[in-house]
Amino acid sequence: MITTYFRPGVMSVFTIVVLGCSAFSQSQPVADLDYQTAAVLYMQKSAEYRALAYQAFNLARLRLDSDLDKNNLKRLPKEERKRPRSIVVDIDETVLDNSPSQANTIRTGRPFNTSDWYAWGETRKAKAIPGAVDFLNYAVAKGVKVFYISNRDEVQKQATIDNLVKAGFNDVSAANVLLRVTESSKDALRAAAAGKYRIVMLIGDNLDDFSGVFERRSVADRFAATDAAREEWGRKFIVLPNAMYGTWENAIYEYQRLTETQKAEKRAAALELP
Repeated sequence: MITTYFRPGVMSVFTIVVLGCSAFSQSQPVADLDYQTAAVLYMQKSAEYRALAYQAFNLARLRLDSDLDKNNLKRLPKEERKRPRSIVVDIDETVLDNSPSQANTIRTGRPFNTSDWYAWGETRKAKAIPGAVDFLNYAVAKGVKVFYISNRDEVQKQATIDNLVKAGFNDVSAANVLLRVTESSKDALRAAAAGKYRIVMLIGDNLDDFSGVFERRSVADRFAATDAAREEWGRKFIVLPNAMYGTWENAIYEYQRLTETQKAEKRAAALELP
């Protein structure tokens, strides 16, 4: 069911969404997405997932407190000392939990598509990831500027801002919620977020949230790039777990457009066996 919000400037989007969903259901066969069930249940039902999320944001706070220490300024280059601090965070599966949307793809047999994704976003129902609100509001209270950078489409901006505010995040506006306009790489958005700020840390659930060096790399190359950045993990780079989807899965498919059957074959072939 699609919930429609009668807001200025949104109805045209929803007309497209509703028609898009109808067209999708008529033209696409039902896909078997049951392989994602365990990953969604892990995020929704395991206390271990919550512990990992809290752990990530607790570590982020420790790192921020260390950076806020006046003695830290002495270790920075002179040109960096007077620049205000910022933190760059991804949105989906980093500060907002979209697992209900992912669960719905399993139930309906419809793989990710923009019609369903836009409709979910317009509900403003995504809950905050455990620990995210406390940490980011703490950072804001300390005078740190938080930038929310996402590959959500620009048309989703107001719904995204509304959802973040509803979830409890402070200092959320069009100025610091930066969404995709033309390209999927986040390098340009990160550069824009840096501007006059010094980025203290980046937080995300996908390696692409941290640097373009990880983008569209093979599984082996992603491993190598991750190893090369080993000193940054838990320091400037804080990672949230996400087994539901991500570039890690695209790398297994070698970034090809495949049928669900072909994807299943790729996954099976990628397993390391005794």
